[in-house]
Amino acid sequence: MTQLLRAQSVVDLHDTLLASPAWPADASLLPADPLWHWVATNHRNNCLLWAEEDLARRTTVGAEEIAANKRAIDGFNQARNDATERVDEILLTALGLVDAASARTNAPVSTVPPGARLNSETAGSIIDRMSIMALKVHAMRAQTLRTDVDAEHIASSQEKLARLEQQRADLGSCLEALIADAQAGRAYFKVYRQFKMYNDPRFNPELVKEARQSKARGG
Repeated sequence: MTQLLRAQSVVDLHDTLLASPAWPADASLLPADPLWHWVATNHRNNCLLWAEEDLARRTTVGAEEIAANKRAIDGFNQARNDATERVDEILLTALGLVDAASARTNAPVSTVPPGARLNSETAGSIIDRMSIMALKVHAMRAQTLRTDVDAEHIASSQEKLARLEQQRADLGSCLEALIADAQAGRAYFKVYRQFKMYNDPRFNPELVKEARQSKARGG
């Protein structure tokens, strides 16, 4: 049986995109194939999120700028999560674990074979973690190439880089094992339709409070 998804293909896509000077600003770099489009979209939002996290830690700008960074972080985090779910929907359909017509609904119809074990982590969430690892590897590799630091910094960075690369390889092995088990009918995973409560004015208690106060003022 041919493996549906290879971890090395995920690694190659992540690293190729990170190597492009136009990434992540240029959305035209996203592949057209649905699965790889959403893998790359998840990666793009992680990259944008990473940059905003760096900006949010500045100490020489005003509170308004940091607040803007925080709001951008919330948006990218939600988009990252949404893309992860799209990856899972496509994979679950390709693996024959859900009815295709119901895959994007809140109640997908399971076609999981009897006896298959439920995996606590989805394939999409592993790919999401691999995206974060790609960013960490990319950033740490840059540290190993600096010319304005001493040898101890370079050696320490090289050691950290090796551990990060091992961690990413381990995640890739876990991804392939899950896909293989799912293809063989031994395992499955679910999409739980996660959402970030702090982004939704219906659920964030502080936003609910603000809405009530505004209504009371006649706003």
